[in-house]
Amino acid sequence: MLTLKRFMKPITLKISFLLTMLFAMSNMQAQNFETAMADQFRADGKIYVVIAVMAIVFVGITIYLFTIDRKISKLEKSLKDNPS
Repeated sequence: MLTLKRFMKPITLKISFLLTMLFAMSNMQAQNFETAMADQFRADGKIYVVIAVMAIVFVGITIYLFTIDRKISKLEKSLKDNPS
C-alpha cells in the first residue's frame, strides 16, 4: 500500500521544480523591460552602491548559514553522544 508520505514527496519535488522554473522564466522575460533603470543607475554611478549592498547581504546570509550549520552539527553530535 502506498503511504501518504511516500506519495507526497515526488509531488512536492515536482511542484517545487515547476515553481522554480516558472519564476526563473518570468525573471528572464522581465530583464528586457527594466534596463532603463539599470542604465540610469550606471549613469549616476549608483550601480556600485547597489552591488555593494547586494554583496554585503550575500556575505551576511552566508555567514549566518555557516553559523547555523555549526550549531546544528554540535546539537546533532551532543544528541548522538547522549541519546537520553
